[in-house]
Amino acid sequence: MLRVHAFVRGAAIAATAAFTTLMTVHGAMAEDVNVRFSWKLKGEYGFFYLAQKEGLYEKAGLNVRFGEGAGAQAALGALIQGQEDIAVVPGIFAVTAIQKGMPVKIVALYQPAAPVVLISHADNPVKVPADMEGKSIASAVGETSTAYLGVFCAENKIDCGKINKIQMDAQTRIPQFLQKKVDVVGVYRTSDLPVLKEKATEEFATLDLPEYGLKVPGLALVVSAEAVEKNAAKLREFLAATRQGIEHSKKDPQAATAALKAVWQAGPSDSVIQEQIEATSVSIEQPEGKPVGWIEETAITDALKLIASVEDIGEAKPTETFYSNELLSQ
Repeated sequence: MLRVHAFVRGAAIAATAAFTTLMTVHGAMAEDVNVRFSWKLKGEYGFFYLAQKEGLYEKAGLNVRFGEGAGAQAALGALIQGQEDIAVVPGIFAVTAIQKGMPVKIVALYQPAAPVVLISHADNPVKVPADMEGKSIASAVGETSTAYLGVFCAENKIDCGKINKIQMDAQTRIPQFLQKKVDVVGVYRTSDLPVLKEKATEEFATLDLPEYGLKVPGLALVVSAEAVEKNAAKLREFLAATRQGIEHSKKDPQAATAALKAVWQAGPSDSVIQEQIEATSVSIEQPEGKPVGWIEETAITDALKLIASVEDIGEAKPTETFYSNELLSQ
């Protein structure tokens, strides 16, 4: 009996030591970081999971938990309620929320231009903006590709009045397009397009919206305004580890695919996920001499102009209200 007690006591001590080692980095307990995505799993999030699988967060003294979301508004709401430390949302939604008074800040902007393209059928293609005249396009409330169509038309000197914008439910846009009930639909290169390409029996014609001047801020990290100072140390470590994850994902998209697939068993095929990840890597910009995620002031001012083109935002808040680059320091 004494041997049993000794064994149990020894096992408990070993387990405690192992847990302490796991949760301790350089003598300090690992800090929890709760991250909420604005949507369900997709290839755009691959680099986060690669960073986690490679132990980059753990080495930085962080215990990171990722959670799927149900929209940008819900993710930002959980953030200001203190349920999450970081929200991963489209930058345009964050700018809108901040302008309306939400006390949050963008601390990294990975996609200054969301990778949105218009796709059309090969037998009725839209390859340049002028081709859109006389065509029908599927549209849904809050959908990026058509929300700022007026700005896109003005930028490219085409007549928006000659484009038949058909309002429909977000879930029916792509099926309606595939059934050729509309000529054009907007999709993301980093999520929708790879899935469609695998399923389709035709090659789609594509028109890249950022290439023709429509730059809507995409993938961004947002924290509460007070956290920029209050939780600066752990947020800085998270951003640095994530930056390494982005770099590793670019170099080894197969590894990023495997890391994401491990938590996304119900996801699409490996080839689709890898294509999503590779498209995400291409979409992530890095200003010269600045770290990945650096936010240019013009990205904010241009976003405010876009929002003001479709709704009354009143007097724009000072640009420093919207973002901080302080946590991106090496």
